[in-house]
Amino acid sequence: MSRTKVAIIGSGNIGTDLMIKVLRNAQHLEMGAMVGIDPASDGLSRAARMGVRTTHEGVAGLMALPDFHEIDIIFDATSAKAHQANAALLAPLGKRLIDLTPAAVGPYVVPAVNLEDHLEAPNVNMVTCGGQATIPVVAAVARVTPVAYAEIVASIASKSAGPGTRANIDEFTETTSAAITQVGGAERGKAVIILNPAEPPLMMRDTVFALVHAPDPVVREQIISSVEKMVADVAAYVPGYRLKQQVQISEIPDDQPVETLLAEGTPRPTHQVSVFLEVEGAAHYLPAYAGNLDIMTSAALQVAERIAARKASA
Repeated sequence: MSRTKVAIIGSGNIGTDLMIKVLRNAQHLEMGAMVGIDPASDGLSRAARMGVRTTHEGVAGLMALPDFHEIDIIFDATSAKAHQANAALLAPLGKRLIDLTPAAVGPYVVPAVNLEDHLEAPNVNMVTCGGQATIPVVAAVARVTPVAYAEIVASIASKSAGPGTRANIDEFTETTSAAITQVGGAERGKAVIILNPAEPPLMMRDTVFALVHAPDPVVREQIISSVEKMVADVAAYVPGYRLKQQVQISEIPDDQPVETLLAEGTPRPTHQVSVFLEVEGAAHYLPAYAGNLDIMTSAALQVAERIAARKASA
């Protein structure tokens, strides 16, 4: 069976982990090139040792490779600003782009929620690590009952936040908040990221709070079942993704001021859904505590695999 060739732009932590996932786990993909700008980077050195073609001349170097025309899918694991420039160069050449930065040039994609809707999109955005971990839960609640407001808190080990992550903190919150509503289905959304300096480093932890109108106990049971099913769906491609404790649904006290969180005219919600998650990385390249990076690369791999599988069956 022929495989779809892919290239990865960005030889840092995310790009290198993704390369190893493609080499070890992909069913429909093969590595065509690893692209960086630092000839001494560990990612480029490791790629060369593993038999992957490399270039340290960025996108220009990628486009100059003799077999560039054979590469169909390109992952961008650089930065939001860099992706905008990269997309401008590559999109006109008919390459499919999977964006692991918060640039959001193309539609947001969270595989367990809306992958099938965007298989033909020329450029898809993987939101953020926090978005990949929490938006499926928001969507799981929203498919049972409307979500008036959703707030997510992503806590990651400080050691797992490289220069790209730190440079994109503002984009992280903006992109994740937008995707909470556009993909998760909440009427309003907010995202918070915490870089936890604890030693030894802790696993990625994510908390989802959703305000809903669910006075019927049957609806509340349906919410719990929906969330548990969604967690299983995500764990199918991110094995370290799990509930840290049981889903909690509590009644909102009458004197709790939630109106400032709601869109104008939204009925007052009756209950708060609280979901606590943990993401353990597969440790392909980075330590297991770097679940924030693992969920991004796992989700991106899932998207590329599905695109390639569809192409093979066409």
